Amino acid sequence: MGGSGGGSYTDWSSESLTEAVREGREKSAAEFEVQLSAYLSELLSSFNDRDTALVRERLDVAKNALQDELDASLDQLYGGSVAKHTYIDGLSDIDSLLIINGSKFEDNRPATILSGMEAILLEQLGDVAKVEHGRMAVTLTYKDGMCIQLLPAIRTEEGLKVPSCRHEGWSHIDPTAFRSELTKRNDQCGGKLIPTIKLAKAVIATLPEQHRLSGYHVESLAIAAFRGYDGVKTTAAMLPHFFERAKTLIGSPIKDKTGQSVHVDEYLGPENSEVRQYLARLLGNLAKRMTNASASQSKAQWEALFFSE
Repeated sequence: MGGSGGGSYTDWSSESLTEAVREGREKSAAEFEVQLSAYLSELLSSFNDRDTALVRERLDVAKNALQDELDASLDQLYGGSVAKHTYIDGLSDIDSLLIINGSKFEDNRPATILSGMEAILLEQLGDVAKVEHGRMAVTLTYKDGMCIQLLPAIRTEEGLKVPSCRHEGWSHIDPTAFRSELTKRNDQCGGKLIPTIKLAKAVIATLPEQHRLSGYHVESLAIAAFRGYDGVKTTAAMLPHFFERAKTLIGSPIKDKTGQSVHVDEYLGPENSEVRQYLARLLGNLAKRMTNASASQSKAQWEALFFSE
């Protein structure tokens, strides 16, 4: 009887099989990385879909309405507030910091100045925008959905102060130094730091309010977390890195030359306080969830980070 057919086969070694599997996984991981980056870009577009020229035009109108109360202004225009947030996210989310002449108001308490700004803007712009103020800023919401945030500041012997996000008084801030530091670090990260910060804030916004870091604190942590960063410069890679580094950084008050962290960090108490230890575990858990979501190539797990109740 004839033997088997004359074909042949390659006897793969275990090393060859391992290499093939590895290459397959790397290709699959790379494809997921592209999909994840596209998803995060879509999220950012929904956060930052703004007409910069129109923002500038509306800012000028608002400042003109307040011109009798203003000493100066510092426009930011980094892209506006993150969607879903009802609190001020941080200096990078403010459209304009308005240096107010406090003597124009009955007193210079933040609540009084914010109420005064709201009243003036409501009278001047109430037919084109909803005007309301929170603890820190006045927000103008236009009929097309655009929001513009105006943060008042006053000059003191110690420098500029803005409304505190944690109490009824004022807190020191150095906006020029902060903006310079943030811009510098953003440039070092290929322009991906500010988008990463916005995504981090969106994740933090899903947490119970008592567990949310203030926006200023997130920005200060990010400046520290990406000092000397030499990893992949994409939001998909930088977002889990932020939370992984933040879980360590949050243990101690951040000493930052900008003056920003002095304001935002005091609400967590001294080094290794109970609340700092709790938040370190929380941030570490978020980092682990991101790592696991990427390892399992699960877009659903990533989505849950941004939209969990």
